[in-house]
Amino acid sequence: MFRTSPAPWTTADIPPQQGRTVIVTGATSGLGLETSRALVRAGARVVLAVRDTARGEQIASELGGAASVRRLDLGDLTSVREFAAGFEGTADVLVNNAGLMAVPFSRTVDGFETQLGVNFLGHFALTGLLADRITDRVVTLSSLAHRIGRIDLDDLNVERRRYERWTAYGQSKLACLMFAYELEHRFVAAGSRLRSMAAHPGYAATNLQSRTESFQDAVMGVLNRVVAQSGQAGALPTLFAATVPDLPGGAFIGPDGFGETRGHPRPVGSTAASHDRRVQRALWERAEELTRVTFPL
Repeated sequence: MFRTSPAPWTTADIPPQQGRTVIVTGATSGLGLETSRALVRAGARVVLAVRDTARGEQIASELGGAASVRRLDLGDLTSVREFAAGFEGTADVLVNNAGLMAVPFSRTVDGFETQLGVNFLGHFALTGLLADRITDRVVTLSSLAHRIGRIDLDDLNVERRRYERWTAYGQSKLACLMFAYELEHRFVAAGSRLRSMAAHPGYAATNLQSRTESFQDAVMGVLNRVVAQSGQAGALPTLFAATVPDLPGGAFIGPDGFGETRGHPRPVGSTAASHDRRVQRALWERAEELTRVTFPL
């Protein structure tokens, strides 16, 4: 049975990863880059699933022969399908890390509100298309902002209501968490050995806070310097969720400090809304309709 250690968990506690393959989305900066670096140091082969392949090749060169680069644009389902079709072999772990936060209104190539499309629907499709080639677990990144999220099943894609960037971000990150929980329910129901986990970084200083294209970039820049923990610390919950051998499926990992904003990783709780089974199932069905991806479970 899984038990948390009394000692703070760090990258030194990552079990040996030799022989394991991990796909990390959004691996050219921020949490994805720090996650990839730590996994390579622990012996894993890491596939950098990134939109900017030139930057990806630069990162892969820095990480050595254990890292490879594949193009993936989560805002374009054609790109998601091409990535999955071209991925050969199996992966032990899929880390659904890439994301956008509080960006101005726009739509993806497929017409989805961009934060919903990139943070949730792109990863939903990717996971479904790779599910029969994953051998251990899926880790999906959520956020403390799931607490302000509300799933609007009647207008999920923000077609009738007024767009509000933080509301949209909260919905997308609540959707990511509910997807992780529902995926675990479906693994269990299918008798699968696979596990689904979720993680959140607390408040970590990354380039997410510089893309709102508003005065908020400057405000969050100050908070990054004064309040936030480092990107390396923010990646610890993801690394914990991806590597702890006996971690049960359905776990949600976040920092252990005040308000879960910083600290060392441990299992944490989430809102009652995130555990609503009716909405989990309805969100899954809506995601299948929008992406035209069904899972081979």
